[in-house]
Amino acid sequence: MNIVKVQQAAVLLFARQGFAATGIRELGAAVGINSATIYHYTGSKEQLLVAIMRGCLESMITSGSAALRNSSEPTIQLAALVSSHVGFTASNPLTARVAEYEMRALAPENRSAMQQLRDDYEALFAQVVERGIRVGDFSTIDSTMARLALMEMGTGVAHWYRPDGRLTLSEVQHNFVDMACKILSADPSTLMGVDFIDPPVLLGSEPPGVNT
Repeated sequence: MNIVKVQQAAVLLFARQGFAATGIRELGAAVGINSATIYHYTGSKEQLLVAIMRGCLESMITSGSAALRNSSEPTIQLAALVSSHVGFTASNPLTARVAEYEMRALAPENRSAMQQLRDDYEALFAQVVERGIRVGDFSTIDSTMARLALMEMGTGVAHWYRPDGRLTLSEVQHNFVDMACKILSADPSTLMGVDFIDPPVLLGSEPPGVNT
């Protein structure tokens, strides 16, 4: 059995109708296998969700950490991290939405583990923002609100970005970086001539060719 196909079908159904409203039989029908086979290879429906969320969050942490290694300059780090976040979300919109909104469906132990991964990812943004403020490159009334605004803006891309839309992904990333600089009163001239955009990671769990 192809586990990737099961994850892709699960992500599509979870994103469209929610985890709670998706039955294991419905999931089996989507990939042409019976529910007993799904249980055998993936465990419970919740274990399947956890595997999808873990893969997404761990990949975001890896991509975000790599982005920060591009430079020691806070503004360049900010640009790299914001563009990584936007690129990842735009390239994996359904998986990102499932990871964002289905945390509530998890049992306490699993929710705690996934929340820790989310906290680890958010810590990357906090690290950049706080350091930029400390060295005088950034200025904001409230660093926590600024961090949350940056992350929420990027996460929202999952709802509207289309590869065949008005803007290319690179243009969207550059626009978000420009907005991030404005939020933190950062000097965008620091980014002139700097290539801070890396190719986004495409998750195996993301259903191919789906615009919803």
